[in-house]
Amino acid sequence: GRVFWATVVCLVVVSVVGIFWLYFDGINWMQRSKKRNVILMVSDGFGPASETMARNFVQQVHGLPVGYQSPLDEILVGSSRTRSSDSLVTDSAAGATALSCRMKSYNGAIGVDPERMPCGTVLEAAKLQRNMATGLVVTSRITHATPGAFSAHVTHRDMEDLIAEYQIGNYSLGPMVDLMFGGGRCHFEAGPHVNSCRTDARDLLSEARANGFRTLDSRSDFDALDANSAQSLPLLGTFAASHMDYEIDRDPKQQPSLAEMTNKALGILSAATKNTNSGFFLMVEGSRIDMAAHTNDPAAHVREIVAYWDAISAVRAYVDANPDTVLISVSDHETGGFSVAKQLGPEYPEYLWNPFALEPVKHSIEYVSSKLLGQTTDSAKQYEFVRDTVFPKWMGIKDASHEEILAVAQEANSVQLRQLLSTAISDRAQLGWATHGHSAVDVNLYAYGKDAHLLRGSHENTDIGDFIVQALGLNLELITSLIKNDKVVQDTPAIKQAWMGRRDLDAPEHHPHMH
Repeated sequence: GRVFWATVVCLVVVSVVGIFWLYFDGINWMQRSKKRNVILMVSDGFGPASETMARNFVQQVHGLPVGYQSPLDEILVGSSRTRSSDSLVTDSAAGATALSCRMKSYNGAIGVDPERMPCGTVLEAAKLQRNMATGLVVTSRITHATPGAFSAHVTHRDMEDLIAEYQIGNYSLGPMVDLMFGGGRCHFEAGPHVNSCRTDARDLLSEARANGFRTLDSRSDFDALDANSAQSLPLLGTFAASHMDYEIDRDPKQQPSLAEMTNKALGILSAATKNTNSGFFLMVEGSRIDMAAHTNDPAAHVREIVAYWDAISAVRAYVDANPDTVLISVSDHETGGFSVAKQLGPEYPEYLWNPFALEPVKHSIEYVSSKLLGQTTDSAKQYEFVRDTVFPKWMGIKDASHEEILAVAQEANSVQLRQLLSTAISDRAQLGWATHGHSAVDVNLYAYGKDAHLLRGSHENTDIGDFIVQALGLNLELITSLIKNDKVVQDTPAIKQAWMGRRDLDAPEHHPHMH
């Protein structure tokens, strides 16, 4: 009898201990070891009013039902509060660092804390601690603020030469990003050269290849990639010298779309992790939603949003086929103080806005201004060009006044010219802008897939970084300790950004045809 009861007691004790281990450690271990994919999508500069405007535009122009919902509307879960550590109005660098390091930092900070020390990112931790494949897909320069904040550590966003060095693995952790698609080849090309914007003579494309990267620079290179093969990793694809073209200007024969790059990245990263217990972390940015809003260009803005929706649809389809994947979509901030209303005179305003004013617009204000500036000194020819081509054919404006045409034809200052073009379109659409900068408004938060419900409600932007850390079982503090001595200041002078992104819009590397 004693042996029997002793055996029973032992079995009970073992069972209880086993249950406690399973609950307190075993479950945690299984969660951390289970294959999982995280896809973070950032709609730069995209506020709630922009979602309303784009929905109205698509619904009206295509004659869809009044209850039409966009691919984002269907997965709305909450909102994100965007302030940085030093301002109620954040910039993209601090906004992205809040997501990547789950930490509030100062405007301009790229993967560094308020004391200007490196902070470990979710991308680095996913690669080192979970052996996950990693990727960045953007339409800006790949060295721009948002992708930079996941893959580099510099004290100011203008240090894009140093960001590029981080991205190809020239720091203590080595190459952390397996796949990069976007623009920004000029920061990898050796200077001085017509296609380079580096302020030193380093050839980072050669250095990247020496580090094992395959480099791409054309649509044909992109098309030749096998989306179901991981053989090409690590991969650096730069499809423009600076930013990729706006969707409204993009030549599909020259540059892939955001959705095409996203789909190919998903295929390649899936293939890379197919026979492993590790998934992938992918950050996708609709970068130029923001830039169109900086220029107060509603026609380019709405096309960038719709292109982002296409990428969202592609990722949602992937999540449906791979249920251990979570999609998070959020903006770093709102840009433009945009409103779906504009009062045009002192009299009480009409309650309307006109989506059809945006439909016939064929080019961005960036494109139009580049074609107008410095092209001719013949004022009569310039006037005819604006009257016969710019307004009716490129901007879809048939009722331009003599005063409007003359003002655009005579304006030689790029900032003032873009303002004239913005007013011409925005007034006719009755869309308002409060600023050429950012605003402090909360932005929408969307999520779909594994544990998406945990993001319901109003969150600080750092909570999204926390969600990724918890989902993947990461330790960012450990990464921070490993990179604390890495260089955070560029040796050579950085190219300064200017108001309205003039470096982005007017720099020679962005318009090689103007040389």
